Amino acid sequence: MSNPSASLSRLDLVLLTLLTVFWGVNWPIMKYALLDYPPLTFRSLCMLFGIVALGAYILATGDKLHVPRQERRRVLQLSVGNMMVWHFFAMYAIKMLSSGRAAIIGYTMPVWALLASVLFFRGTFTWRGGLGVVLALAATVLLAAHEFSSMMGKPLGLGLMMVAAISWGVGIAMMNHMKVSISNAALTFWMMVLTAFLLSTGALLTEASQWRWPRPGEWAAILYNAIIVFGVCHVIWFRLARKLPPTASSLSIMLIPVLGVFTGAWALDETIGPYDIGALVLILLAMAVVLMPRREPKQSAPVEPQ
Repeated sequence: MSNPSASLSRLDLVLLTLLTVFWGVNWPIMKYALLDYPPLTFRSLCMLFGIVALGAYILATGDKLHVPRQERRRVLQLSVGNMMVWHFFAMYAIKMLSSGRAAIIGYTMPVWALLASVLFFRGTFTWRGGLGVVLALAATVLLAAHEFSSMMGKPLGLGLMMVAAISWGVGIAMMNHMKVSISNAALTFWMMVLTAFLLSTGALLTEASQWRWPRPGEWAAILYNAIIVFGVCHVIWFRLARKLPPTASSLSIMLIPVLGVFTGAWALDETIGPYDIGALVLILLAMAVVLMPRREPKQSAPVEPQ
């Protein structure tokens, strides 16, 4: 695997910081919205408004939405792991788990991104990448152990979140290896369209009896997800995912679940204990192992002929 830090421009680092903050605080925002609102309906509304916002941006900037015929199947394949399965299972899992715990489980994604890259795309398994994903997985196991040992634990929620994380990891590996010629914004737009159709159909079939007009706080969560998460964050993320190796791109955002844990504790009174602190330490170690620049060996000066 190439040195990920060498592949990040200054603009990428700024975008990565924004992505971390926006996605991190969104975990308690989603949890708040899903306390009393049906999950697939919530996500469908977020995506539908997000499609409008992103589509308007694409048209205003003169970008093209046309997908070459030979790439349409590839866009559909990329949509399955990166959005369809992820959002479907994650919405139900977040409803069952605390927002911070759901974020931590979801971000086992680097483990599955690395394994998928090695198994399906002949990626290189390095000791830095391997150690990084082991540390990230250890953080998740630490929090999962608390869920399973507690009478208030939600093993089903953990299972659903794990399925979502595996799907996302495989999707990231596909994103890095399956090239398409359209822009990041256009790719995000069409993946959202396909996913919104799936989730809206599911909501119609399973949640129609629960439909109601969202409350003000729920509207705020819907609009935040539509404009910030789908209109901004997904475009940034797919830019990084298409540019960096799967392990580097996925581990580069490992601070997001940490932010989710602490913002959830602040906004929703979710408890932070030694398990959460331990997971934080492991995640920071994982980031350091993978993202710190490697020292290049010093080359001796050439000896001038006598």
